[in-house]
Amino acid sequence: MITIVSDTHSGRGHELDGEALRAVREADVVIHAGDFTTVPVLESFQEESSRFVAVRGNADNSAVRDRLPTARVVEAGGARFAVTHRRDGGPTGLALFGRSRDADVVVSGHSHRPSVVDAEDCLLLNPGSHADPRGNRPGFAVLEGTADGLAGELRRPNGALLESFDVSLE
Repeated sequence: MITIVSDTHSGRGHELDGEALRAVREADVVIHAGDFTTVPVLESFQEESSRFVAVRGNADNSAVRDRLPTARVVEAGGARFAVTHRRDGGPTGLALFGRSRDADVVVSGHSHRPSVVDAEDCLLLNPGSHADPRGNRPGFAVLEGTADGLAGELRRPNGALLESFDVSLE
């Protein structure tokens, strides 16, 4: 299982609970799209997952920015994930970012709004914010392998389904 989170915006810890916490603890890979805010928050995620990968966000302090890149590529579940916090140009900019990295999925944050957009040759996935939704639905994403790709779900922290999606890897 791959678990994807973003935009924690905390000064204390990971702010995970319920199904979101379970998904992070049980995941083979956890991807975070930035905005931890402080090092204790970043470290609290690292303590929950042995395979944790992240990028920095625009609200991260300098100590977090020193530890994390602005973008990275992650191979997981047979898919290639291009991860960034935000990209100028909206969906078009994110799709170009993904194409330039030969990505199947582009993971981003920043808007705090859970969303999935099919950009033809890659999927744009924003898990939303599990801890600071700012007027949006709180969210996180999970993906599981299937015979021909990945089956994904955007969920609320309590596990309630927001949206299902598929990533074809044929």
